[in-house]
Amino acid sequence: MAKAGDTFTIILKQPHLNWGSYRYTNSRGVVYGEGYIPIPAKDAYRLGLLNSNGTNGQDIFGQNIFHCSSVDGHYNGYLKAQGNQGGNYNYAKQFAGNDDLKAIGGWYYAVGANVGDRVKVTWISPTEIQIEKI
Repeated sequence: MAKAGDTFTIILKQPHLNWGSYRYTNSRGVVYGEGYIPIPAKDAYRLGLLNSNGTNGQDIFGQNIFHCSSVDGHYNGYLKAQGNQGGNYNYAKQFAGNDDLKAIGGWYYAVGANVGDRVKVTWISPTEIQIEKI
């Protein structure tokens, strides 16, 4: 389980910034404004970031649900760890707004995020994270 001071940093790619319109699936129509923060596999395992498979379908603070704020003040809400790493279907591969796939896309827009920018995720407590475009 993640603790205060734990962190990871990612480099943004096009799918992270525009998930609803830039993806390789026909599972649903185009939805503009969606985005997510990827979780590298090594960090998901190291920090114990589970998806709903790993929590028996339950939302558990500190495992798959986190309160999140951004350093710049443009985001304050809840993020859910979701998707799976493939090698172990219990570990998450991304953070997205809890019940709102446009939450992170809106933050990316507000901070002017672009492909190649870096995002740092830092744990303030076991249940609270902070995001920052660096």
